[in-house]
Amino acid sequence: LTVGKDWIQENVSKDVEVNMFGQELNPQTYSICKSDFLITNEQPENIKLGSTLSKDGYQDTNRKFDYMICNPPYGVSWKKDEKYVKNESKEPDGRFSVGTPRVSDGQLLFLQHMISKMEPSGSRIGVVFNGSPMFTGDSGSGESEIRKWIIENDWLETIVQLPDRMFFNTGITTYLWIVTHKKSSNRKGKIQLINGSKNFQSTKKNLGQKGKKITSENIDQILTTYINFKENENCKIFENKYFGYTKV
Repeated sequence: LTVGKDWIQENVSKDVEVNMFGQELNPQTYSICKSDFLITNEQPENIKLGSTLSKDGYQDTNRKFDYMICNPPYGVSWKKDEKYVKNESKEPDGRFSVGTPRVSDGQLLFLQHMISKMEPSGSRIGVVFNGSPMFTGDSGSGESEIRKWIIENDWLETIVQLPDRMFFNTGITTYLWIVTHKKSSNRKGKIQLINGSKNFQSTKKNLGQKGKKITSENIDQILTTYINFKENENCKIFENKYFGYTKV
């Protein structure tokens, strides 16, 4: 959060007022974030402790957000939150009313949570997934219904395939999803797919599973591809209906 705020003030304007909010399940990570906020003169009470899925820290205030970022746990069971999530999924206005993924992987639940927090005037979400939210679940399954809901509402703007071996404890390939309900006119009804798997620099030595990093130059290359919104060898653009199918 604080790195994101620094970027905004360095690249957009120092006069932009950025108020930061977050929620964290891990007590140690939560404490580090609170400490960071105290040191940097932020508002530590804006960071909540607990499971986002079963204990929404901002439910009472019904607060909405302009920008949201998340790196949810991959392939982690939400069994502990299952009773609460299933109950909320039965509510027409609940965060999970369109469907729930299999209990063994809760990534799409976090995306549904963030979509429920979107500011009506327009929000943008950046979330890093593994491949599961794209591929898991047959037609009619919870995962498929969630994807259908997002795409038919024209919220999915871009998916960027990132390099593998980016993390310390896993070598898997990850994907950055950009979700918004304020698409520019030329992007409406379309989804941009970017292959950023070659935009990396090898580290001098492996750090656990991590052997690659994305440099500022690599980021600029991906960003330019995104902004140009033109097809090339690393960029494909499809209409939303391209991703729909019927299984007989």
